[in-house]
Amino acid sequence: MLNMSQIDVIREMARKGCRLAEIARATGHDVKTVRKYLEMDDFSPRPPAKKVFLSKLDPYKVTIDQWLADDGGTWRKQHHTAKRIHDRLTAEVPGYDCSYSTVQRYVKERRGAQGKRASLELTWHPGESQADFGEADFCEGGIPGRRKYLTLSFPFSNNGFSQVFGGETAECVCQGLKDIFTYIGGVPPVVVFDNASGVGRRLGEKIVETDLFRRFRCHYGFEVRFCNPDSGHEKGNVERKVAFTRRNLFVPVPSCEDILAYNRELLDRHREKSAELHYRKGVPIGELFRADRAALLPLPPRPFDVCRYERAAADGYGKVTLDGRHRYSTCPEFAKQEVVLAVRAHTVDVLDAEGRVIVTHRRSFAERRTDTLDHRTSLAQLLRNPGAWRNSGIRESAPCALRAELDARDRAGLRQALKLMAGLASDFGFEVALAAMEEAAGRGGLNAADATVLAARIAGFGLEAEPEPGPDLSAYDRAFLTPEEVLS
Repeated sequence: MLNMSQIDVIREMARKGCRLAEIARATGHDVKTVRKYLEMDDFSPRPPAKKVFLSKLDPYKVTIDQWLADDGGTWRKQHHTAKRIHDRLTAEVPGYDCSYSTVQRYVKERRGAQGKRASLELTWHPGESQADFGEADFCEGGIPGRRKYLTLSFPFSNNGFSQVFGGETAECVCQGLKDIFTYIGGVPPVVVFDNASGVGRRLGEKIVETDLFRRFRCHYGFEVRFCNPDSGHEKGNVERKVAFTRRNLFVPVPSCEDILAYNRELLDRHREKSAELHYRKGVPIGELFRADRAALLPLPPRPFDVCRYERAAADGYGKVTLDGRHRYSTCPEFAKQEVVLAVRAHTVDVLDAEGRVIVTHRRSFAERRTDTLDHRTSLAQLLRNPGAWRNSGIRESAPCALRAELDARDRAGLRQALKLMAGLASDFGFEVALAAMEEAAGRGGLNAADATVLAARIAGFGLEAEPEPGPDLSAYDRAFLTPEEVLS
């Protein structure tokens, strides 16, 4: 089985018009193997069998690179030596156990590659694009916060599109590009990036792409270029577009209930700029963008599944940790077991051994530690042990009236109420279940029939909505009743 780098070479040669036999000779692979990977139409990632580390130093390379980069602003006689780096890692990084010779080889390789920079052609043709992230404040569901937004611009027409995310991860980059590609109906033949996290990073002259982004690029068939370090002018169009979007679309601070719905509306809002004249060409942007669209590559027959799989061990509470600080609940029966996380741009799916989704959480990107709980999984555990009700997080989430109602019940009555809560939460959502049970308790008694009807009303049209008038039956009154009976 070929790795993604080898597959990428095969497909790139095919895009340049090389025949099967030529590709086979150049790559050293069998013609059948070449044909197999040219006919493959889905490069979505699969759950990993095992995580492999190529070098013991890999976990510390980012730290070493940062220290070497920081040396650029200091006197040359106070730069880090390989020995100083090794000593700092030993003293400052718990668990570091690499040898000095390993560090010395890596530092020598990094410094030997410095100073060799490639120039970037600044002539922009129809269809070519640039991508970059910006950040702005948003208010989602009444909660304010700073979010990232990916902007894809087309320098030829000066058109651009944006999508909002919680971070700058590979999942966010790929999901944003996928949604924009789908919206405009094609794939730019070239996308120029900065050294953005999630896409790739430069080590000397070498660009190391993330695995997910490489798969995404191979799936959609576009070429990627990276700017030279400290050369933002090489993608100045998208940087101006990022600033334009913040000033014109994100002022005042946008407020929404669902970021996915907001992103769909945001794509349509970019149409407002189509009627404006190009700042230099004097032609409407929409007219120039038609040339961009004509140069796009076709969308692949299958959409790419933007997802990264990661193994994680659940703790004694059945929770797993992602990104080092964000905890997500699984089911109680998965405590102390290994599960697979399907990490996406907006959500995190917890999968069982058969690949079935156990629970889906909204993904957190906060700098602080977070603990995300799915109350349905907690209810299942609480049903097994109703005695934990007094100290449960579900009790803390319940309204005061409902909490008092359940506190007053004996163990059997509490179990019955919790079973009702679990059923309503499964059918209508946890918040609706609490509201319906509170309303039922306030109307004279908590029972399953009343709570279910109230939950359906709350989920459907709300308790305060006026009843529908129904059909007009006056014609039947006039046909079958006397005038006196109609008036009465």
